[in-house]
Amino acid sequence: MAAREPDPNLGFLTKRDTEVKLPRPTRVKNKTPAPIQITAEQILREARERQEPDIRPPKQKITDHTELADYRLRRRKEFEDLIRRVRWNTSVWVKYASWEESQQDFARARSVWERALEVDYRNHTLWLKYAEFEMRNRCVNHARNVWDRAVALLPRIDQLWYKYIHMEEVLRNIAGARQVFERWMDWQPDMQGWLSYIKFELRYGEVARARAIYERLVACHPRVTAWIRFAKFEMKNGEVARARAIYERATELLADDEEAEQLFVAFAEFEERCKETERARCIYKFALDHIPKGRAEDLYRKFVAFEKQYGDREGIEDAIVGKRRFQYEEEVRKNPLNYDSWFDYIRLEENVGNKDMIREVYERAIANVPPAEEKRYWQRYIYLWINYALYEELDAKDMDRTRDVYRECIKLIPHKKFSFAKLWLLAAQFEIRQKNLKAARLILGNAIGMAPKDKIFKKYIEIELQLGNIDRCRTLYGKYLDWAPANCYAWSKFAELERSLSETERARAIFELAIAQPALDRPELLWKAYIDFEISEGELERTRQLYERLLDRTKHLKVWVSYAQFEASAGAEEEQDTEAQIKVEEDSLHELMMERIQRCRGVFERAFDHFRTAAPELKEERAMLLEEWLNMEAKFGKLGDVSLVQKKLPRKVKRKRAIPSEDGTPSGYEEYFDYIFPDEVAMAPNLKILEAAYQWKKLKASSDDD
Repeated sequence: MAAREPDPNLGFLTKRDTEVKLPRPTRVKNKTPAPIQITAEQILREARERQEPDIRPPKQKITDHTELADYRLRRRKEFEDLIRRVRWNTSVWVKYASWEESQQDFARARSVWERALEVDYRNHTLWLKYAEFEMRNRCVNHARNVWDRAVALLPRIDQLWYKYIHMEEVLRNIAGARQVFERWMDWQPDMQGWLSYIKFELRYGEVARARAIYERLVACHPRVTAWIRFAKFEMKNGEVARARAIYERATELLADDEEAEQLFVAFAEFEERCKETERARCIYKFALDHIPKGRAEDLYRKFVAFEKQYGDREGIEDAIVGKRRFQYEEEVRKNPLNYDSWFDYIRLEENVGNKDMIREVYERAIANVPPAEEKRYWQRYIYLWINYALYEELDAKDMDRTRDVYRECIKLIPHKKFSFAKLWLLAAQFEIRQKNLKAARLILGNAIGMAPKDKIFKKYIEIELQLGNIDRCRTLYGKYLDWAPANCYAWSKFAELERSLSETERARAIFELAIAQPALDRPELLWKAYIDFEISEGELERTRQLYERLLDRTKHLKVWVSYAQFEASAGAEEEQDTEAQIKVEEDSLHELMMERIQRCRGVFERAFDHFRTAAPELKEERAMLLEEWLNMEAKFGKLGDVSLVQKKLPRKVKRKRAIPSEDGTPSGYEEYFDYIFPDEVAMAPNLKILEAAYQWKKLKASSDDD
């Protein structure tokens, strides 16, 4: 066969020529539903009706037994062929058996059911349909046989038992139904099966039999719900004593069960209905003492409602306390490291006043040690121990337990990483209150050795000082300063102690050792204390020497001002005594005052020269120095010379300067105050031009305002 030649024109077709063009979808303008809705079923039915007669499948009409036999043979062959292909399909067997039943051939239908069960006897649906087939055709014995076989092979399928019993009950075979129930109960089904048996007996008024079944039920399923149903059954029949006995048996057996709360609530409500309020109250309290707080939410709510209805004020308060106790238990259960919740819980128990309960909560609280050894996590936790110790001492009056609490807490703290001075001091003060000074010293000594702190040293020294043990105080100050040689407070207090003992040379030696230290935390306080000490001793020359030594170390403005104030007041008390006692002449008194003023001026002049020459950039300090000097001259009165300072006062001007950015370019401007001193104007001629420009600007601004 010759091959077809390609069309030469195909090579010249464009994409547009070969593109498949689909019809453009029409746009629906009106989207409202049509008044007459057409379903898919209607469309199919109309299409079938419009078919031509020759296209429709012909309806077969059977006229004699031969055609009927052929039809049955053909249908059976179709079913058998289908079964051979899908023998595990249950619906095929059901259809086959149903067709045989429709043909009134019950023997063949029964044979189909038997064959189906041989294929899958575990399918309980087949058993149900098989038994229903036998019952429909009034073959009771056959149906009974089917049920017997079904429950024997599948005893855990409750539906088979229910259907079997229902058939016997419909047939009024009560004894047979009871016998089936007994066979079922031998398999110990779930509680619903037992309850069905009980309902069956109650339908026929067999209360005694129902009671016996309940006994077997609670023995088979010892659950709270089973016991409650049993008790309600007796209560419904008016057997109050029997119902109470059942509840009591249940509480003895299931007091520790997870569903015990439900049992106690039902028991209490039963007693409440019987008007036994005291019994109900006892049940509630017993339950609250034995059930964990996390599972007693409904119990607390019921108890509070009960007390509000039947209780007095004290009972209502107890119920409310119990409810709050439950809330705190929930909080500490969710987060045991939330110490604020423990504090609230402890405060609640302390208000109640039960010592055993308070100690239990304290022990549970302190058992939650912070997981990380960082002080910030331990700060709230330590207060639990402190409160525990204070409670044992002040409320419980148990001193031995208090001592044990302090001891255990001190052992627990990792003192190498951090410690708590408050705890050491409280433990020592407790021993002092117990008049056990030796134990207190031992505690404070251990604190200094294990975790020295300022508070511990100060309190220990204060205790020994109150007891009058000066030698111990000196020893402690020595240890204190060995541990913290830069602590100016300790040096000052040590010197103050020696001065209070009139040991002037000791105090002076301590001050000398202190200022000789290479590093001090607050040296200004130490120098001030040393200077005040020498002033109080009347050693003016020593004080001047101290000021000079201090100026060798620092030229701070405050030092200069303090030095000048000292010179202005040095010897003033002696002058007053001289004036009052000896009544010297006014000239000699005038000379003494002038000498003080000259010394004061000399200090100010030295300070001014220092800031002018050695630190010219500190203009603000120089201006403040001149203000202090001016005030001092004003205080001198007639002997002072204010004009001496006024001619040195600077002029305050406002200026602008650029604010540099990260790249060095100015990002803006800020205003600041500058000081122009008269000596700077004289030294810099350009400043005169600036001053003239400033005066011209002021005159122009005043003329514009006019």
